[in-house]
Amino acid sequence: MEKQSRICTSYFSLLVVLVFPIFTSCHGQVNKKTTTSPLDSLKTSFKHSPKLVKSSLSNQAENVHCGLQDKNGNLWFGTTGDGVYCFNGESFVNYTVKDGLSSNTVYSIFEDKKGIIWFGTDDGISNFDGLVIHPISIHSNTHFQTNSSLNTNSITKNGVSSIFQDKIGIIWFGTDEGLYCFDGKSFTQFLDNPRIINKNRLTLKSVQCILEDGNGNLWFGSGPFAFEGILKLHNDTLINYIPQNEKWIRNISETKNGTLLFSTRHVGVLTYDGVTFSELYKPQKLKNDLLNASLVDGKGNIWYTSDYTQPTDFSNGGVFKFDGNTFIEYPKQNGLTNTSVMFLMEDKKGNIWFGTRNTGLFQYDGSVFTSFSD
Repeated sequence: MEKQSRICTSYFSLLVVLVFPIFTSCHGQVNKKTTTSPLDSLKTSFKHSPKLVKSSLSNQAENVHCGLQDKNGNLWFGTTGDGVYCFNGESFVNYTVKDGLSSNTVYSIFEDKKGIIWFGTDDGISNFDGLVIHPISIHSNTHFQTNSSLNTNSITKNGVSSIFQDKIGIIWFGTDEGLYCFDGKSFTQFLDNPRIINKNRLTLKSVQCILEDGNGNLWFGSGPFAFEGILKLHNDTLINYIPQNEKWIRNISETKNGTLLFSTRHVGVLTYDGVTFSELYKPQKLKNDLLNASLVDGKGNIWYTSDYTQPTDFSNGGVFKFDGNTFIEYPKQNGLTNTSVMFLMEDKKGNIWFGTRNTGLFQYDGSVFTSFSD
């Protein structure tokens, strides 16, 4: 990664980029220490609720799509229609476009090393400094822009599916129109870098997920419209793999022994041991094309979640856990009343959180499922 660091920093220093007044003011706040709980700093007009309360306008197809636990222990959940919810362990507060969010459709959430929380939406990004949400629009014919007056000629939204910060501090954004980098001062399109070796002319559009492995390689999972499969950045060279002709990758994780897991759209979970791609063993009831996400928890268990088969059928999803020997299925009888699971994560206490269709949110503490949505 040392070579990559030289490439990124030299490129950022040479490239002429736009500097925007709103984001400049943002930088003045980036170094501020975040409050113990964002809920404590919100104006009293914000409604606190013991559960995630969805909008009356949201429908059954919308979901809790992403989330994270920040450094202060707060849990954040992004939805595909109701914006973002922050949970401090006692109550939820909802952030929407009225509070500065770029859009109420949120695809990704990430906390950087300075404690700034970034939200990737279907219309650019926003960040939260502990006090204020700052919208940052990304349009397909421009670089990142925060001054709305610069965006009046653009009508195309640029969705942000993934956000990731590498070991040297660069923040990566996977957007519908390509991969962007932020070095702490400015945003650039990664493929504008003339040093990158890109023999296959990859576009890096619609990057759904990003991960840096234990060896410092960056991995990207391609999604709809681009369909470029699994992509790897080693130093300054881009390589792509299309194992079993799978071109749509939904998420990437790494086991303790360094094996990479790729959740795919059509062939289930693929593993990569540094040499070979293989299909990970899965429960017979789990259909490949229904797989949504996988997770390696702190104990080494692998979780699988799936969706329903038809838009009107919410009964065919499922949650499975593989402990290395056997699969355990968690049906609705266990308290997970919606098994069309789109997202899952583990918090610092070892609880597993599940985001479902119909904007549902559940927690599993190792024995009981508890609903945290109304």
